[in-house]
Amino acid sequence: MDLEDQLKKLFPNHVPEKEEIKEEKSDIWLQEEPIICKYEKRKGKPITILEGYTGAESDFKKLAKELKTRLSVGGSFKNDMIIIQGDYRDKIMAILKEKGFHVKRVGG
Repeated sequence: MDLEDQLKKLFPNHVPEKEEIKEEKSDIWLQEEPIICKYEKRKGKPITILEGYTGAESDFKKLAKELKTRLSVGGSFKNDMIIIQGDYRDKIMAILKEKGFHVKRVGG
């Protein structure tokens, strides 16, 4: 007997409310073209590079900061590219698709 059954016995007249799934509105400009997500090794260390964003640079910097925070990794924003330390292509692509971006995986 799970918790829901126990609650039904305690409160037989209660009708549970159905939760509405709200879609997150992004404050970052979404583009039609896909963002390129690729993997490289520099000085023997793996990195993930995101490029191809055509929106404002400030939006891309916000996105870089959010990705680094959610993945708990280091990285930087240089030359209109987000560079993340480590091979996190799958996780990054999932995060970007959740936000509504189109992502294209390149290489490997």
